[in-house]
Amino acid sequence: MAAEEFDIVILGAGSGGYACALRAAQLGQRVALVEKDKLGGTCLHRGCIPTKALLHSAEIADSVRDGSRYGVQAALEGIDLAAVHKYKDGVVGRLHKGLQGLVKAADGITYVEGEGRLTSADTVTVGDRELRGKNVVLATGSYARTLPGIEVGGRIMTSDEALTLEEVPARTIVLGGGVIGVEFASVLRSFGSEVTIVEALDRLVAAEDPAVSKTLERVFRRRKITTKTGVKVASATQDDQGVRVELEGGEVLEADLLLVAVGRGPRSEGMGFEEAGVTVDRGWVPTDERLRTNVEGVRAVGDLVPGPQLAHRGFAHGIFVAEDIAGLDPSPVVDALVPKVTYCDPEIASVGLTEEQAREVHGDQVSTYEYNLGGNGKSQILGTTGFVKLVRSGAEGPVVGVHMVGARMGEQVG
Repeated sequence: MAAEEFDIVILGAGSGGYACALRAAQLGQRVALVEKDKLGGTCLHRGCIPTKALLHSAEIADSVRDGSRYGVQAALEGIDLAAVHKYKDGVVGRLHKGLQGLVKAADGITYVEGEGRLTSADTVTVGDRELRGKNVVLATGSYARTLPGIEVGGRIMTSDEALTLEEVPARTIVLGGGVIGVEFASVLRSFGSEVTIVEALDRLVAAEDPAVSKTLERVFRRRKITTKTGVKVASATQDDQGVRVELEGGEVLEADLLLVAVGRGPRSEGMGFEEAGVTVDRGWVPTDERLRTNVEGVRAVGDLVPGPQLAHRGFAHGIFVAEDIAGLDPSPVVDALVPKVTYCDPEIASVGLTEEQAREVHGDQVSTYEYNLGGNGKSQILGTTGFVKLVRSGAEGPVVGVHMVGARMGEQVG
């Protein structure tokens, strides 16, 4: 069978892949978009969207539980997870249907369902179909990691499986205190589970400014979420009664569920990248600032590229690549300028450099300003706490970093 010819062949239809396809089609490019799973990728089906739907249900549970504090007579009778999932899946389903409509209506996109593999620098093979592109974009995304010796299954699960929990566990151990870990810890605590977070690093959300970690840990203590930082897991076992986690210091924790939230790894194994000559470093695909790999005509976007694993970063990557291929000379996506939000309670939002990173770049010419939200009227009304921290280059220089903790902080960056 003769190869099908395209301007761009995109392997993976998550945030980076479909954004690239839609923008390229707008610019008159002929595009093949290949996906073995569902259009929309991790963010729509196993990440951002379903997780945020769960967090909204958790927020409502907390509001009902605290109603009397605000003069509202209400009682939380329990969490109906089947109904929660119906709501969550409804949101995902509507967005998925809308995205399918966009791709179908786009003039110039050929959507190819099936498992694709890079078989040469300009060809992706899907079954018996060969898709040849003047440009190839690798957008295969990421997967939920686990740790050596910890087998996922039964009462031990990753965030993928946790999205379909059938009942709220009485006790939960969350292994990992990064974004995924603290978000799920927050949800499960709001749903009534006793939660313990185990983090190998010395603080939660270690990629954030230390002031953010300190505030989050304090609020989590107030919410009766236990955190154990600076410790590693030696082993994890399970039986019909629950899970047993032994820490390296010998302490043993028992719970009904172990949620492994140790980050996500790049999905590159078995994709043919290295065989086609593309450099792969521990699963990641390194690129230059214009997202070009070492092989001419092959780009990479999203979670596959080293840097923050954020859907909107992948989306920006996809648009950038489509415009760059079309000769529009767009400005590269700068990781430090990509805003980040962690949707736990309290929310965390940041953009730019932490104080430590700023000092590495600007030396002693760094100043900071912090505003405690305890004196903020809206915080008093909502009964929340937090702060805003600005990092500046010099006493009068530009702001190079913003870090915030508090209610609705995700609405302050974008």
